[in-house]
Amino acid sequence: MSWINRYLLPALLLMAGGFRLAAAADDSRQLVQLPPMMQQHMLSNMRDHLQAIDEILIAMGKDELDQAAEIAEQRLGMSSLQSHGAGHMAPFMPEAMRASGTSMHKAASRFALKAQEGEALAAYRLLAEITSSCVACHAGFRIQ
Repeated sequence: MSWINRYLLPALLLMAGGFRLAAAADDSRQLVQLPPMMQQHMLSNMRDHLQAIDEILIAMGKDELDQAAEIAEQRLGMSSLQSHGAGHMAPFMPEAMRASGTSMHKAASRFALKAQEGEALAAYRLLAEITSSCVACHAGFRIQ
């Protein structure tokens, strides 16, 4: 067994675990308690939101603004609220978290309209509003 496997690797793993614990202890974001099934549902929704943004960027890169608009509205926009179970999730969220989510959904619908109009630059600007809402929410809140 090499000295790396015997000494260095265990030390690095121990340090990484310590850093992770310190990071969790220093996390000042508001903890949002959710029932386990709702927590998994919310995490699944957020992963889908991220995937939708990736698909929107791919479509825009191909100059397929209608496709980008469709993805945005159906997966992120106001039309997506029912499919994401927003009505069931909202009562468990702090008001600021709900507001951030609503802001993201409204921005996605505005983006979809601009993309349908063929205004790529304006649509890109609105895409930034979508991601800014995501960043603000993730910066202020956490779930376990």
